[in-house]
Amino acid sequence: MYQVITKNRIVEIFSYLENGRPEDFFAHVSDDVKWEVTGSHPLAGVYYTKQSFIDGTIARLNEVLESKLALKVLNCFTDGNEAAVELVADSYTKTQVHFNNRYCWVCQFENEKIINVRAYLDSALVSSVLVAKLSTGK
Repeated sequence: MYQVITKNRIVEIFSYLENGRPEDFFAHVSDDVKWEVTGSHPLAGVYYTKQSFIDGTIARLNEVLESKLALKVLNCFTDGNEAAVELVADSYTKTQVHFNNRYCWVCQFENEKIINVRAYLDSALVSSVLVAKLSTGK
């Protein structure tokens, strides 16, 4: 039987991504999380560890963003040990392209740790900023 996690607790965990404390958010992610990033862009794929997700997505975005990726919670829907969390990143790239990306992360929790995520995002925006990095080096 799973443990119910409250909406308030989920919002609290996710708020670390907005407040410059990603390490506190990732303390609530299982080391062997399964994280599927949907779409057809350079970050899309399935990551089977927390570190591979960080290295394959967040670190790559941080290379092109003017400041580190910060995600603000817009909404959260919960059902037992699952949640759909709507997030937004509102930033600029190093080449001053506006990076306003909306995300929806469908998460499964076990003992207040995220064990499974399916992430939806603006594939075209992610592709454009990463392709621009290849052509400009920024």
